[in-house]
Amino acid sequence: MKKILLLGLVSLFLFSCNNQENKELKIEKAFYYWKGNSSLQEEGAKGLNKLGVKKLYVKLFEVDYNEVQGNYPYEKNRLSTYELEKLDSVQIVPTIFIKNGIFQYNDEKSLDKLADNIVFLIDKYHKQEYGDSKIIFNYDEIQIDCDWTKTTRDKYFYLLKKIKSLSGKQLSCTLRLYPYKYPDIMGVPPVDKAMLMCYNLVQPLTNKGQNSILDISELKKYLNEKRTYSIHLDIALPVFYWSQLYQNNQFEKLVPLTEKEVKTFAKEIKPLWYQVQKDTAINYQTYLKTGDQIKCETVSIQALQEAITVIKEKVVLDKTTTISLFDLNEGTFKQFSHEEYTGFYNAFTK
Repeated sequence: MKKILLLGLVSLFLFSCNNQENKELKIEKAFYYWKGNSSLQEEGAKGLNKLGVKKLYVKLFEVDYNEVQGNYPYEKNRLSTYELEKLDSVQIVPTIFIKNGIFQYNDEKSLDKLADNIVFLIDKYHKQEYGDSKIIFNYDEIQIDCDWTKTTRDKYFYLLKKIKSLSGKQLSCTLRLYPYKYPDIMGVPPVDKAMLMCYNLVQPLTNKGQNSILDISELKKYLNEKRTYSIHLDIALPVFYWSQLYQNNQFEKLVPLTEKEVKTFAKEIKPLWYQVQKDTAINYQTYLKTGDQIKCETVSIQALQEAITVIKEKVVLDKTTTISLFDLNEGTFKQFSHEEYTGFYNAFTK
Protein backbone atom coordinates (compact mmCIF):
# COMPACT_ATOMS: atom_id res chain seq x y z
CA MET A 1 0.00 0.00 0.00
CA LYS A 2 2.85 2.37 0.92
CA LYS A 3 4.61 1.56 -2.38
CA ILE A 4 1.45 2.36 -4.36
CA LEU A 5 1.02 5.64 -2.48
CA LEU A 6 4.68 6.56 -3.05
CA LEU A 7 4.44 5.80 -6.78
CA GLY A 8 1.31 7.93 -6.99
CA LEU A 9 3.04 10.87 -5.30
CA VAL A 10 6.08 10.56 -7.58
CA SER A 11 3.87 10.47 -10.70
CA LEU A 12 1.94 13.50 -9.49
CA PHE A 13 5.19 15.34 -8.81
CA LEU A 14 6.59 14.56 -12.27
CA PHE A 15 3.34 15.57 -13.97
CA SER A 16 3.31 18.80 -12.00
CA CYS A 17 6.92 19.56 -12.98
CA ASN A 18 6.30 18.86 -16.67
CA ASN A 19 3.12 20.94 -16.62
CA GLN A 20 4.97 23.80 -14.93
CA GLU A 21 7.79 23.59 -17.49
CA ASN A 22 5.28 23.91 -20.33
CA LYS A 23 3.59 26.91 -18.70
CA GLU A 24 6.94 28.66 -18.33
CA LEU A 25 7.75 28.15 -22.01
CA LYS A 26 7.59 31.34 -24.04
CA ILE A 27 6.61 30.82 -27.67
CA GLU A 28 7.70 33.09 -30.51
CA LYS A 29 5.24 32.69 -33.38
CA ALA A 30 6.78 32.40 -36.84
CA PHE A 31 6.06 31.36 -40.41
CA TYR A 32 8.12 30.35 -43.42
CA TYR A 33 7.60 32.26 -46.67
CA TRP A 34 9.10 29.96 -49.27
CA LYS A 35 7.55 30.53 -52.67
CA GLY A 36 10.00 32.13 -55.11
CA ASN A 37 9.20 35.01 -57.45
CA SER A 38 6.03 35.87 -55.54
CA SER A 39 4.64 38.75 -53.56
CA LEU A 40 3.08 38.79 -50.11
CA GLN A 41 -0.70 38.80 -50.56
CA GLU A 42 -3.05 41.02 -48.54
CA GLU A 43 -4.83 38.00 -47.07
CA GLY A 44 -1.57 36.46 -45.92
CA ALA A 45 -0.40 39.67 -44.26
CA LYS A 46 -3.72 40.06 -42.45
CA GLY A 47 -3.54 36.48 -41.24
CA LEU A 48 -0.03 36.94 -39.86
CA ASN A 49 -0.99 40.16 -38.10
CA LYS A 50 -4.09 38.64 -36.55
CA LEU A 51 -2.06 35.70 -35.21
CA GLY A 52 0.57 38.01 -33.79
CA VAL A 53 3.38 36.44 -35.83
CA LYS A 54 6.59 38.39 -35.23
CA LYS A 55 9.11 36.41 -37.28
CA LEU A 56 9.09 35.50 -40.97
CA TYR A 57 11.71 33.18 -42.46
CA VAL A 58 11.91 34.36 -46.08
CA LYS A 59 13.70 32.24 -48.69
CA LEU A 60 15.65 34.83 -50.68
CA PHE A 61 17.24 32.38 -53.13
CA GLU A 62 18.53 28.86 -53.66
CA VAL A 63 22.07 27.80 -54.56
CA ASP A 64 22.90 25.16 -57.16
CA TYR A 65 25.94 24.29 -59.30
CA ASN A 66 26.67 23.70 -62.97
CA GLU A 67 29.89 23.48 -64.96
CA VAL A 68 29.36 26.76 -66.79
CA GLN A 69 28.32 29.03 -63.92
CA GLY A 70 29.78 27.20 -60.97
CA ASN A 71 27.76 27.98 -57.84
CA TYR A 72 24.80 30.15 -58.80
CA PRO A 73 21.67 31.56 -57.14
CA TYR A 74 18.18 30.97 -58.54
CA GLU A 75 14.49 31.05 -57.55
CA LYS A 76 15.00 34.53 -56.17
CA ASN A 77 12.51 36.27 -53.93
CA ARG A 78 12.99 39.96 -53.24
CA LEU A 79 10.77 41.71 -50.70
CA SER A 80 9.60 45.28 -51.16
CA THR A 81 8.84 48.06 -48.72
CA TYR A 82 5.24 47.93 -49.99
CA GLU A 83 4.90 44.30 -48.88
CA LEU A 84 6.52 44.84 -45.50
CA GLU A 85 4.31 47.83 -44.73
CA LYS A 86 1.42 45.36 -44.52
CA LEU A 87 3.06 43.59 -41.57
CA ASP A 88 3.04 44.63 -37.90
CA SER A 89 6.68 44.74 -36.74
CA VAL A 90 7.65 41.37 -38.19
CA GLN A 91 11.31 40.39 -37.96
CA ILE A 92 12.66 39.08 -41.28
CA VAL A 93 15.10 36.17 -41.25
CA PRO A 94 16.80 35.82 -44.66
CA THR A 95 16.84 32.10 -45.47
CA ILE A 96 18.99 30.45 -48.14
CA PHE A 97 18.47 26.93 -49.48
CA ILE A 98 21.67 25.18 -50.59
CA LYS A 99 21.48 21.98 -52.63
CA ASN A 100 23.52 19.26 -51.01
CA GLY A 101 24.90 18.18 -54.41
CA ILE A 102 27.06 21.31 -54.81
CA PHE A 103 29.62 20.15 -52.26
CA GLN A 104 31.09 17.47 -54.50
CA TYR A 105 32.25 20.25 -56.85
CA ASN A 106 33.64 22.62 -54.22
CA ASP A 107 36.84 22.90 -52.22
CA GLU A 108 37.59 25.32 -49.38
CA LYS A 109 38.69 28.07 -51.78
CA SER A 110 35.46 27.98 -53.80
CA LEU A 111 33.40 27.69 -50.60
CA ASP A 112 35.10 30.86 -49.33
CA LYS A 113 33.88 32.61 -52.47
CA LEU A 114 30.39 31.11 -52.12
CA ALA A 115 30.11 32.31 -48.52
CA ASP A 116 31.17 35.78 -49.58
CA ASN A 117 28.61 35.80 -52.43
CA ILE A 118 25.80 34.63 -50.13
CA VAL A 119 26.52 37.35 -47.58
CA PHE A 120 26.81 39.94 -50.37
CA LEU A 121 23.46 38.97 -51.93
CA ILE A 122 21.63 39.01 -48.61
CA ASP A 123 23.02 42.47 -47.92
CA LYS A 124 21.97 43.56 -51.40
CA TYR A 125 18.45 42.18 -51.03
CA HIS A 126 17.75 43.94 -47.76
CA LYS A 127 18.23 47.31 -49.47
CA GLN A 128 16.16 49.11 -52.08
CA GLU A 129 17.12 47.96 -55.56
CA TYR A 130 16.89 51.31 -57.32
CA GLY A 131 17.65 54.89 -56.30
CA ASP A 132 19.14 55.50 -52.87
CA SER A 133 20.25 52.66 -50.60
CA LYS A 134 17.14 52.69 -48.44
CA ILE A 135 16.89 49.76 -46.06
CA ILE A 136 13.92 47.49 -46.83
CA PHE A 137 14.31 45.33 -43.75
CA ASN A 138 16.79 44.94 -40.93
CA TYR A 139 17.97 41.51 -39.85
CA ASP A 140 20.16 40.05 -37.15
CA GLU A 141 19.88 36.37 -38.13
CA ILE A 142 20.57 34.35 -41.27
CA GLN A 143 19.24 30.82 -41.73
CA ILE A 144 20.76 28.20 -44.04
CA ASP A 145 18.67 25.26 -45.23
CA CYS A 146 20.53 22.20 -46.52
CA ASP A 147 19.93 18.44 -46.34
CA TRP A 148 23.54 17.61 -45.63
CA THR A 149 24.82 14.04 -45.42
CA LYS A 150 27.69 12.33 -43.64
CA THR A 151 29.87 12.69 -46.74
CA THR A 152 29.16 16.41 -47.25
CA ARG A 153 29.14 17.34 -43.54
CA ASP A 154 32.68 18.71 -43.30
CA LYS A 155 32.37 21.00 -46.32
CA TYR A 156 28.91 22.18 -45.27
CA PHE A 157 30.07 22.95 -41.75
CA TYR A 158 33.07 24.82 -43.18
CA LEU A 159 30.69 26.94 -45.28
CA LEU A 160 28.53 27.69 -42.24
CA LYS A 161 31.56 28.91 -40.29
CA LYS A 162 32.57 31.20 -43.15
CA ILE A 163 29.07 32.68 -43.48
CA LYS A 164 28.96 33.29 -39.73
CA SER A 165 32.37 34.98 -39.76
CA LEU A 166 31.72 37.16 -42.82
CA SER A 167 28.20 38.26 -41.89
CA GLY A 168 28.70 38.99 -38.21
CA LYS A 169 25.08 37.89 -37.77
CA GLN A 170 23.49 35.20 -35.67
CA LEU A 171 23.43 32.03 -37.77
CA SER A 172 20.85 29.27 -37.68
CA CYS A 173 20.25 26.25 -39.87
CA THR A 174 17.56 23.70 -40.49
CA LEU A 175 17.92 20.29 -38.84
CA ARG A 176 16.24 17.17 -40.16
CA LEU A 177 15.23 14.40 -37.78
CA TYR A 178 17.97 11.94 -38.80
CA PRO A 179 20.90 14.23 -37.90
CA TYR A 180 19.01 15.25 -34.77
CA LYS A 181 18.75 11.64 -33.62
CA TYR A 182 22.29 10.69 -34.68
CA PRO A 183 24.63 13.62 -33.91
CA ASP A 184 27.52 11.20 -33.40
CA ILE A 185 27.22 10.22 -37.08
CA MET A 186 26.05 13.49 -38.64
CA GLY A 187 27.78 15.99 -36.37
CA VAL A 188 26.34 19.10 -34.77
CA PRO A 189 26.31 22.12 -37.10
CA PRO A 190 28.49 25.09 -35.99
CA VAL A 191 25.58 27.54 -35.64
CA ASP A 192 23.88 29.48 -32.87
CA LYS A 193 20.65 27.51 -33.12
CA ALA A 194 18.82 24.99 -35.29
CA MET A 195 15.27 24.63 -36.57
CA LEU A 196 14.08 21.04 -36.11
CA MET A 197 12.00 20.23 -39.18
CA CYS A 198 9.23 17.86 -38.07
CA TYR A 199 7.83 17.00 -41.50
CA ASN A 200 8.67 15.42 -44.90
CA LEU A 201 9.63 12.24 -43.07
CA VAL A 202 9.34 9.75 -45.95
CA GLN A 203 10.12 9.87 -49.66
CA PRO A 204 6.92 11.03 -51.42
CA LEU A 205 7.42 9.01 -54.62
CA THR A 206 8.59 5.73 -53.11
CA ASN A 207 6.36 5.38 -50.05
CA LYS A 208 3.05 5.56 -51.85
CA GLY A 209 0.92 4.35 -48.97
CA GLN A 210 2.15 6.92 -46.46
CA ASN A 211 1.56 10.62 -46.02
CA SER A 212 5.02 11.98 -46.84
CA ILE A 213 4.31 15.38 -45.26
CA LEU A 214 3.54 14.16 -41.75
CA ASP A 215 3.43 10.51 -40.72
CA ILE A 216 3.16 10.17 -36.94
CA SER A 217 4.57 6.64 -36.86
CA GLU A 218 7.70 7.88 -38.66
CA LEU A 219 7.94 10.89 -36.34
CA LYS A 220 7.92 8.58 -33.32
CA LYS A 221 10.79 6.54 -34.77
CA TYR A 222 13.05 9.60 -34.57
CA LEU A 223 11.56 11.08 -31.41
CA ASN A 224 11.62 7.79 -29.54
CA GLU A 225 13.24 9.04 -26.33
CA LYS A 226 13.76 12.34 -24.57
CA ARG A 227 16.90 14.06 -25.82
CA THR A 228 18.76 17.26 -25.16
CA TYR A 229 20.50 18.64 -28.24
CA SER A 230 23.75 20.50 -27.72
CA ILE A 231 22.53 23.75 -29.32
CA HIS A 232 19.27 25.67 -29.02
CA LEU A 233 16.36 24.12 -30.92
CA ASP A 234 13.35 25.78 -32.50
CA ILE A 235 10.51 23.76 -34.06
CA ALA A 236 8.99 23.80 -37.56
CA LEU A 237 5.66 22.10 -38.37
CA PRO A 238 3.82 21.69 -41.70
CA VAL A 239 0.57 23.40 -42.62
CA PHE A 240 0.81 22.85 -46.38
CA TYR A 241 -0.64 20.33 -48.81
CA TRP A 242 0.20 18.97 -52.21
CA SER A 243 -1.35 16.68 -54.79
CA GLN A 244 0.72 14.34 -56.97
CA LEU A 245 -0.51 13.52 -60.47
CA TYR A 246 0.20 10.04 -61.84
CA GLN A 247 -0.43 9.12 -65.47
CA ASN A 248 0.03 5.52 -66.62
CA ASN A 249 1.26 4.76 -63.08
CA GLN A 250 4.14 7.21 -63.49
CA PHE A 251 4.55 10.41 -61.50
CA GLU A 252 3.90 13.37 -63.77
CA LYS A 253 3.97 16.49 -61.58
CA LEU A 254 2.48 18.29 -58.60
CA VAL A 255 -0.88 19.93 -59.25
CA PRO A 256 -2.20 22.93 -57.25
CA LEU A 257 -5.35 21.22 -55.98
CA THR A 258 -6.75 20.62 -52.52
CA GLU A 259 -8.27 17.27 -51.65
CA LYS A 260 -11.68 18.96 -51.59
CA GLU A 261 -11.20 20.14 -55.19
CA VAL A 262 -9.98 16.72 -56.35
CA LYS A 263 -13.12 15.09 -54.94
CA THR A 264 -15.26 17.08 -57.40
CA PHE A 265 -14.00 15.06 -60.39
CA ALA A 266 -12.23 12.03 -58.91
CA LYS A 267 -13.25 9.01 -56.83
CA GLU A 268 -11.36 7.80 -53.78
CA ILE A 269 -9.93 4.34 -54.48
CA LYS A 270 -7.85 3.91 -51.29
CA PRO A 271 -6.52 6.14 -48.51
CA LEU A 272 -4.80 9.24 -50.00
CA TRP A 273 -5.52 8.11 -53.58
CA TYR A 274 -8.15 9.27 -56.10
CA GLN A 275 -8.92 8.24 -59.68
CA VAL A 276 -10.10 10.80 -62.25
CA GLN A 277 -13.63 9.96 -63.44
CA LYS A 278 -13.81 12.35 -66.39
CA ASP A 279 -11.45 14.38 -68.54
CA THR A 280 -10.78 17.63 -66.66
CA ALA A 281 -8.85 20.83 -67.42
CA ILE A 282 -7.27 22.77 -64.54
CA ASN A 283 -6.84 26.51 -65.24
CA TYR A 284 -6.25 25.70 -68.92
CA GLN A 285 -2.76 24.47 -67.99
CA THR A 286 -3.15 20.96 -66.63
CA TYR A 287 -5.21 18.35 -68.44
CA LEU A 288 -6.35 15.26 -66.55
CA LYS A 289 -7.57 12.19 -68.36
CA THR A 290 -10.05 9.59 -67.18
CA GLY A 291 -8.10 6.95 -65.23
CA ASP A 292 -5.34 9.30 -64.08
CA GLN A 293 -4.58 8.97 -60.40
CA ILE A 294 -3.91 11.69 -57.82
CA LYS A 295 -2.34 11.25 -54.42
CA CYS A 296 -3.59 13.98 -52.08
CA GLU A 297 -1.42 14.71 -49.09
CA THR A 298 -2.57 17.15 -46.46
CA VAL A 299 -2.09 17.59 -42.72
CA SER A 300 -5.05 17.19 -40.39
CA ILE A 301 -5.61 19.08 -37.16
CA GLN A 302 -5.49 15.77 -35.31
CA ALA A 303 -2.11 14.85 -36.82
CA LEU A 304 -0.63 18.21 -35.90
CA GLN A 305 -1.94 17.96 -32.35
CA GLU A 306 -0.47 14.47 -32.00
CA ALA A 307 2.85 15.65 -33.43
CA ILE A 308 2.99 18.50 -30.91
CA THR A 309 2.31 16.06 -28.08
CA VAL A 310 5.21 13.83 -29.21
CA ILE A 311 7.56 16.82 -29.55
CA LYS A 312 6.68 18.14 -26.09
CA GLU A 313 7.36 14.73 -24.55
CA LYS A 314 10.61 13.93 -26.34
CA VAL A 315 12.38 17.18 -27.30
CA VAL A 316 13.97 19.32 -24.59
CA LEU A 317 13.22 22.96 -25.41
CA ASP A 318 14.66 26.15 -23.96
CA LYS A 319 12.45 28.62 -22.11
CA THR A 320 12.03 30.75 -25.24
CA THR A 321 11.39 28.75 -28.40
CA THR A 322 10.34 29.77 -31.90
CA ILE A 323 7.53 27.69 -33.39
CA SER A 324 7.42 28.17 -37.14
CA LEU A 325 4.76 26.90 -39.54
CA PHE A 326 5.63 25.94 -43.12
CA ASP A 327 4.64 27.70 -45.22
CA LEU A 328 2.81 30.93 -46.09
CA ASN A 329 1.03 31.00 -49.47
CA GLU A 330 -2.25 32.05 -51.01
CA GLY A 331 -4.14 29.11 -49.50
CA THR A 332 -2.65 29.12 -46.01
CA PHE A 333 -5.52 30.80 -44.19
CA LYS A 334 -8.09 28.70 -46.03
CA GLN A 335 -6.43 25.53 -44.78
CA PHE A 336 -7.10 26.20 -41.09
CA SER A 337 -8.99 28.85 -39.14
CA HIS A 338 -7.43 31.58 -37.00
CA GLU A 339 -8.48 29.69 -33.87
CA GLU A 340 -6.88 26.49 -35.13
CA TYR A 341 -3.59 28.20 -35.94
CA THR A 342 -3.62 29.85 -32.52
CA GLY A 343 -4.21 26.43 -31.00
CA PHE A 344 -1.12 24.96 -32.68
CA TYR A 345 1.10 27.61 -31.09
CA ASN A 346 -0.60 27.56 -27.70
CA ALA A 347 -0.49 23.77 -27.44
CA PHE A 348 3.23 23.97 -26.64
CA THR A 349 2.54 25.83 -23.39
CA LYS A 350 -0.25 23.59 -22.08
